[in-house]
Amino acid sequence: MKIPFLDLQGQYAAIREEVRAAMDGLCDSQQFILGKPVEALEKEVAAFCEAKHAVGVSSGTDALLVSLMALGVGPGDEVITTSYSFFATAGVISRLGARPVFVDVEPDTLNLDVRKVESWIGPRTRGIIPVHLFGQCADMDAVLELAHRHKLWVVEDAAQAIGAQYNLAGSTRRAGTMGDLGCFSFFPSKTLGGFGDGGMVVTNDRTLAERVEILRTHGSKPKYYHSLIGGNFRLDALQAAVLRVKLPHVLRWIAGRVEKSRIYEQEIRRRGMLGTIRIPTTKTKRDHTFHQYVVRMPRRDELQRFLKDSGVDTMIYYPVPLHAQPCFSNLGYREEDCPEAARAARETLALPIYPELSAEAQSYIVEKIAEFYQLSSIKSGPGAPGLVV
Repeated sequence: MKIPFLDLQGQYAAIREEVRAAMDGLCDSQQFILGKPVEALEKEVAAFCEAKHAVGVSSGTDALLVSLMALGVGPGDEVITTSYSFFATAGVISRLGARPVFVDVEPDTLNLDVRKVESWIGPRTRGIIPVHLFGQCADMDAVLELAHRHKLWVVEDAAQAIGAQYNLAGSTRRAGTMGDLGCFSFFPSKTLGGFGDGGMVVTNDRTLAERVEILRTHGSKPKYYHSLIGGNFRLDALQAAVLRVKLPHVLRWIAGRVEKSRIYEQEIRRRGMLGTIRIPTTKTKRDHTFHQYVVRMPRRDELQRFLKDSGVDTMIYYPVPLHAQPCFSNLGYREEDCPEAARAARETLALPIYPELSAEAQSYIVEKIAEFYQLSSIKSGPGAPGLVV
C-alpha cells in the first residue's frame, strides 16, 4: 500500500462546490484584503470558540507575535514556554527582543509540565505560553493559578487544538479562551486549514482585541494615522472565504480523527504491541482532537525508514527540542535541563491520521510496525525492544 502522511484531496472533494462558489463570489467582488469575508469569519470563529472577540491574522506565527506585541513584550522581558513545540512558539519571543525560558514537558502528554514552571519564574518574567500540543489542552487549571498568583499573563498556543475542550472550574471551555489571548493557525494541514497561511487571535478582553486589530495593519487607526508600530498581519479574504466553508465541518472532522485514534489503539492492542509502542494519553478534564497521532517507541529512526520502504509516510514532531536549537545556544541550556523533551525528540513518531484514512490502511500501518519489531527481535535475539516508560 501507499499511504501518505496527509491527504486533503478527499476532504476537498466533499466540499468542492461550496469552496468554488465562495471563491467565485470573492473574485466577482474583487475585494481581497480584509473586508466582509474576514469580518464574518471572525464572528463565526468567536462563536465556535465561545469567545467574545476574534481577530483574523496572516498566520499562526503572526497570531502569537501580534499577541505578544499587544501585551507589550520587549527587550529584557522573559516569557516561559515549553521546550517541545513548533519553533514559532519561541521564535516570536526572541523576535521582540525578549528571552524564551524553556521548561520541560510531561512524559505522557508532552505538554508543558506546569509543576516545573514556578522555579523558572523570576523578576523579569512577564507571562506563560502553554502549547496545546497535538490537539490536547495543557493543564490550564495549574497554568492559570500560577499566573494569577505571580501576576503573569497567559497566551494559549492553540495552533494544533481548535475545537479541543477543557473542564475549567466545572465549566467546559474551548482551547484558546482560557488565557488572556488564544492563537490559532489555519495552515493547510491543520484540522481547520485554509488554502495557504492564515491565523486567528481570540480573547474575551475588548481592549486587547482592539489592540491586536490595530497592530495587524501597521498600528494604524484610522488609516494612515499610526498610534502604534505594528506590522502587516492581515488575513486575506480568500482564506477567510475558504475557512468559512470549512468551519461548519470541523466538529465532524474531529470526530473522524478521534475514531481513527480508536482504531489505531485497537490494532496495536490486538497485536500485543503495547509493550513496545506507547500510545497517546488523554488526561482527565479534557479531550483530544488528534490533530496528530503521536506514538513513542524504541529504534524510532530505523522504524521510520522501514515504514517509508513499506509505502507509509510518517513525520517526526519534533526532532530537536527548542532548548537544544543552535539559534538558542547563547541562552546556555543543557540537554539535561529538559530531559523529557530531549527524550521525546528521540522517540516520537506521528502516524497518518485524517478522517478519510481507511481502516484497512491503519491495519496495514500497524501490521508493518509489528513486522519491524518481529524482524528486529529475530536479528537481535534475547532482549528485544520493550516498553518505553
